[in-house]
Amino acid sequence: MKSFIYPEMMVHVPLCTSKTPHTILLISNAAELLAQEACRHTDMTVNTLACDLENLRDLGDASFDVVVCEMQGDAAVIAHINRILKADGQLCITHDSLENTHTNKVLMNLLGHYFKIIMPYHLGTGETALLASKEYHPTADIILQRSDMLDGLSYYNCDVHVASFAMPNYIRKEYLGSIKN
Repeated sequence: MKSFIYPEMMVHVPLCTSKTPHTILLISNAAELLAQEACRHTDMTVNTLACDLENLRDLGDASFDVVVCEMQGDAAVIAHINRILKADGQLCITHDSLENTHTNKVLMNLLGHYFKIIMPYHLGTGETALLASKEYHPTADIILQRSDMLDGLSYYNCDVHVASFAMPNYIRKEYLGSIKN
């Protein structure tokens, strides 16, 4: 699998959906590739944090526009991410395979307490991530100019962005009521 696909999709999908992102937090134990992708966006402050709940607790309220998280999403993690996100913030978080419906429904239920929109999307690697948004819809509010003006991308573009949210009927039926779009 091409190593550039995952970081491009984890970073550019939320950043090209958020209206005016200025601050991004990458929660990862290996954030180098994610940070490289985030730096393609101008006028943005990129922060990284190891996957550790204690470090997350120390961050200020409403201090980030976008959080990209590779940390296991339990109730404490999601509550702190909600606290540090701005009122129109977005979260992109890794999760178990969509085949593991019980675990994902628990996570989506937790996210549902804080976010208006919760949608899985394909990362182009056979995996999916969840985009949770307090305000912006990832296919209706995509910033086309930003998504197509990024230089040096190998995979991501505005067409891939929208297409990544297409899910087969069996997934739609299985997650009916859990996915919020």
